[in-house]
Amino acid sequence: MSSDNYPEERNLDGFFYRVERNGKFVNRCFSDLTDEEQPDFLSRIEKDGYIRMCKELSAILRRIGDQFGIMGRNE
Repeated sequence: MSSDNYPEERNLDGFFYRVERNGKFVNRCFSDLTDEEQPDFLSRIEKDGYIRMCKELSAILRRIGDQFGIMGRNE
């Protein structure tokens, strides 16, 4: 995969995983992984890790929503 196809590195979630990018190994947050890299990360964590990750991602969404006044739609 070329660097043009990698998500922009934002470091929002704090769940890091080591991946190869452009021939070098780097640590990237879960939300900065590609759709192809995310399943590999998820296959390596256990139930407690999933729970912790879901709770932290929920807190991050809440902070972003609060900071920018973002509301979901109820249709």
